Amino acid sequence: MIEIADTVTILRDGQTVATRNMKDKNERFTEQTMITNMVGRQLTNRFPVIDTKPGETVLEVKDWTIHSPEIPDKVVIDGINLQARKGEILGIAGLMGAGRTEFVMSLIGAYGIKKTGEIKIESNKVVINNPKDAIKNGISYLSEDRKGKGLILSMDIKYNNTLAALEKISKGQVIDENKEINVVTGYVQALKTKTPSIEQKVGNLSGGNQQKVAIAKWLMTDPKILILDEPTRGIDVGAKYEIYTIMNDLAKKGVCVIMISSELPEILGMSDRILVMNKGKITGELNRDEATQEKVMHYATGGM
Repeated sequence: MIEIADTVTILRDGQTVATRNMKDKNERFTEQTMITNMVGRQLTNRFPVIDTKPGETVLEVKDWTIHSPEIPDKVVIDGINLQARKGEILGIAGLMGAGRTEFVMSLIGAYGIKKTGEIKIESNKVVINNPKDAIKNGISYLSEDRKGKGLILSMDIKYNNTLAALEKISKGQVIDENKEINVVTGYVQALKTKTPSIEQKVGNLSGGNQQKVAIAKWLMTDPKILILDEPTRGIDVGAKYEIYTIMNDLAKKGVCVIMISSELPEILGMSDRILVMNKGKITGELNRDEATQEKVMHYATGGM
């Protein structure tokens, strides 16, 4: 935008906050001034300081191979092996079509046929045939499609927040409304969700606050492993920072966070370790200190 736009106008909260002529070098926005105007405050760092200390292995995947449900003879995920640790933010990078989403959805039993290989959680082999099995074994998945698969936009925050863990607010088959209100209010406060009420329809919230509701829904399942697929897609830079902080806080508490992202700065800025995929295979692994955009792209395009 900085290089190709003639003028740039920034909106915040439904109002114009600044317009600049980008042809005038003395007047034009810099990336930092754009961010400041979008957020409404100085944001000196795009990512929080990552000071997590990964612990023991919580997830182990061995020789994981998946065939396409549409084309049974087509191998979509080809012999993947990985380990993920408690308190680690593990980034998964790759170009569109690399198989990242298909891989993580297959782990929760929501994609693929002719599955071979094994999954171990805390050294115990588990069988996951559907998302309910995944939740029971401590794996939760935040979809990249927030509006289509992550939330029910016509329903309120309270309904969406508790949908994946109704047993925690129920007595038998009856929901304890007081407990539901207390639990959901706690998540709204903890995640700093901006809403006039927990009875606000999720469709009326901003993208960033919708994402917080979606995250809260899966936090309520008490996951050992939280998979976030494109966690900051379609939200502003200020809300992104808040999501990053939530991820960092979860890792500090010992949750294994697996993040799929198409944004290289996000992958590099948030990951303790990065796995890169190409055509259904892991083609590279990089530690935080050695990772660069060039190295990630080398592996993402099939380099070994």
